[in-house]
Amino acid sequence: MKQLIITGDDFGLCSSVNEAIEQAHCQGILTTASLMMGESGTQNAIDRAHRLSTLKIGLHITVVDGTPVLPPQMIPDLIGENGRFRSQLFGSGVRFYFIPKVQKQLEDEIRAQFKAFAATGLSLDHVNSHHHMHLHPTVLQIILKVGQEFGVRAIRLPYEPIFTVSNLFLGLWVHFMTHQLRKNNILNNQFIFGLKNTGKIDTAQILQIINNLPEGVSELYTHPDLNISGNSSSGFLELCTLTSLEVKESLRSQQIKIITFSDLSTNN
Repeated sequence: MKQLIITGDDFGLCSSVNEAIEQAHCQGILTTASLMMGESGTQNAIDRAHRLSTLKIGLHITVVDGTPVLPPQMIPDLIGENGRFRSQLFGSGVRFYFIPKVQKQLEDEIRAQFKAFAATGLSLDHVNSHHHMHLHPTVLQIILKVGQEFGVRAIRLPYEPIFTVSNLFLGLWVHFMTHQLRKNNILNNQFIFGLKNTGKIDTAQILQIINNLPEGVSELYTHPDLNISGNSSSGFLELCTLTSLEVKESLRSQQIKIITFSDLSTNN
């Protein structure tokens, strides 16, 4: 059976993203959303999530390029002068791996984000991370450790089945990551789509994904946004794609079952 989870990331980033995710769910094919806990639109997203009983919500762990939950004085080595997480992914990853005091602050912040999510009263559908930082071994191990305290049941596996040299190396790490998830009794999708064209998925691309979807559980992750100015115009394009009648009909004709992470079982 072909099963597809359709996720909107960055829920809580701002009101235009929140509204787009609501529209993509109510008028389109979106089944889940990943909630950022420290952003300006977080409370608005939480309010919407409580109103949208059929939209499943996960935690979008943010440790780079975003706003922390903890006050700056508690995590001085994770943030820049502007009080936000550093945006340099590689540099942050090196610090996460080699510096013990950074690792301690990282664990404190990740635990604070789990606590903030638990305080919303929402059911935790899944966990993933901003810029897929849970691919980082230190971040993954902290999420697995802290996640046990909060009943984490499913984590996104960010592996897109395309042939590139870089993807070959990623595949080796994903194999190890899958082993870690199984060892901790964590469920996951088998494939993901959207990595290659992050934030720029149009109708033609999603139809191609649907027509070539592999057997098993796949996830399509998206970044819908109502804002049509500047770089956000691609988010509006994704919203139009997620609400497209042509896309809905293609899913029906291909007999693809639309699910959430909460629908996963050990039989998947």
